[in-house]
Amino acid sequence: MSIKRKDFLGLYNTDREEIVSILNTAESMKEIFTRTVKKVPTLRGKTIVNLFFEPSTRTKSSFSLAAKRLSADVMSVSKKMSSVQKGESLLDTAKTMEAMGADVVVVRHGSPGAVEFLAEQLSARVLNAGDGAHAHPTQALLDLYTIKENLGQIKGLKILIVGDITHSRVARSNIWGLNHLGAEVRVVGPNTLLPVEIEKMGVEKYTDLDQALSDVDVINILRIQLERQKSGLFPSINEYIKFYGFHEERLMQVDDEVLIMHPGPMNRGIEIDSEVADGKQSVITEQVTNGVAVRMALLYLLAGGNPEDAEIT
Repeated sequence: MSIKRKDFLGLYNTDREEIVSILNTAESMKEIFTRTVKKVPTLRGKTIVNLFFEPSTRTKSSFSLAAKRLSADVMSVSKKMSSVQKGESLLDTAKTMEAMGADVVVVRHGSPGAVEFLAEQLSARVLNAGDGAHAHPTQALLDLYTIKENLGQIKGLKILIVGDITHSRVARSNIWGLNHLGAEVRVVGPNTLLPVEIEKMGVEKYTDLDQALSDVDVINILRIQLERQKSGLFPSINEYIKFYGFHEERLMQVDDEVLIMHPGPMNRGIEIDSEVADGKQSVITEQVTNGVAVRMALLYLLAGGNPEDAEIT
């Protein structure tokens, strides 16, 4: 079992069948979490390299844990600890990892297109862990998995994404994935944080949060990057909190079954209050757990592990 291409770069070029296959494999991988020994020999002898040129806690740790649970050898390289500090190019660094025997190179980079560039140059398989404001496919997949796990389906659901859509790779990847699976997607935020002609991505655009909340099934709240406030894209943090922040009073406008999601890290008290983040409708910690299962699934599918070893047939 494997996915259809050498590399996994995003959901923009992934079809419904492939997404469903990944989510089903992730479900099998999550079963491993219930075992006494949470490790299988599926990728024994394979080498996974995490090549991260942006700060990351959740994604990097999740990929490392996913690889280790599949018994792969794992090596992590950060910008600070690499020869990039000495002037080496991104490609030369990646080629060095490939020469050391990397089977899969997991890449996070601040420039859109950097991961696709490496995929074209390397024989090793490349997996996108986030590139600029372009794509973050594994975050979107774990979001899809969490929705399906809690609500049983995705088709026909009304999903609202709140916040800085323009600069969010999470929003873009979620929109692509949700559209493939038949959800109705809404986005809401200040006009200055919504891309021009965002409707062409197949979403409904709102600037009034209270209006956008009508009949939603899932609310995915994006982190506000505080540097955007310094750029003058909205008047003040307090104003953003007033019109787009999620607090208990605003949550009372929606049904008790509505899921609250956040990709993390959270700015508590800004885009989301602690009472909401830690409340009964929140599935934020589930997202983190499911991230490991989804990344296990993708590493397994990319590296071509033996299904009998993981007992996931």
